[in-house]
Amino acid sequence: MSALESIQQLQSRVSQSIIGQEKVVERLILALLANGNVLMEGLPGLAKTRAIKSLADNLESDFSRIQFTPDLLPADITGADMYFEEGGHGAFQFQPGPIFGNLVLADEVNRAPAKVQAALLEAMEERTVTVGSTTHKLPPLFMVLATQNPVEQEGTYPLPEAQMDRFLMHVNITYTSEEDEIEIIRLVRGEEAKTDSREKKELISQQTIFDARQEIQAVAVSENMDRYIVDLIVATRYPERYGDELGKLIDVGASPRGGLAIDKVSRAHAWLYGRDYVTPDDIQAIVFDCLRHRIMPSYEAQADGITAHEILDKLIKQVAVG
Repeated sequence: MSALESIQQLQSRVSQSIIGQEKVVERLILALLANGNVLMEGLPGLAKTRAIKSLADNLESDFSRIQFTPDLLPADITGADMYFEEGGHGAFQFQPGPIFGNLVLADEVNRAPAKVQAALLEAMEERTVTVGSTTHKLPPLFMVLATQNPVEQEGTYPLPEAQMDRFLMHVNITYTSEEDEIEIIRLVRGEEAKTDSREKKELISQQTIFDARQEIQAVAVSENMDRYIVDLIVATRYPERYGDELGKLIDVGASPRGGLAIDKVSRAHAWLYGRDYVTPDDIQAIVFDCLRHRIMPSYEAQADGITAHEILDKLIKQVAVG
């Protein structure tokens, strides 16, 4: 079985347990292929955690879950040097924390203070953890999937824009349709009935992910598509070029990481759908997830209840395809 067929099988398996959220599952797969981290935002009960756990259940990986709370310490994430004594001799040994998993669920990441968030985001960016004077490498397959609730803001520590920029994608999860809701009830009812007779599935290997990433590196991006990506980024920085109304809606535009994210994820998207070149459709399919957390709506936009997604929708319609 080819790498593409294996990844498509992984996507299909996860989609079977996450009804009505096919786009969310696709975004998780794309982030895995692009070697990035994802911030998932949605109301409670919309299968954020379930989606991540389902991905881990079907992939050959070590899954770690960190429940972020106000009393969490950085060492609770990274691990710490512990003193052990045996035979009258003692020494410090490093005990790895949950960050050393392959798929790390950072549940309600905005519930912990800034120092703890910084410990997580350092690992995301550098792929290493430094404790004392020693630097420890994270596993080759490493992905942080952070969640946050957009409604309850009491007792939270919002991620600063500079730290939000570290996430490859910011995925919004919305309610499913009524028909999907019925299927969800039936699915969970069926799972509860066969709890004791679970079938063992063949897991997708980590090597398959690495092979897929190698193939994605070969996906071609034309000069016109490069120009289109840059035009989208520049439009967020100088929205006034597309009208006074848009110029009043954005205070700060996307950083160069935004263009790099679009490039990586659009190539992964093209590969996932069997193409060896990027089209405007690939870019437009993922641009909202790559940029919505990288722009700062103005005070005027926030006062009028205009979201980053709506601003991007207005802006992207104005940018011509190269």
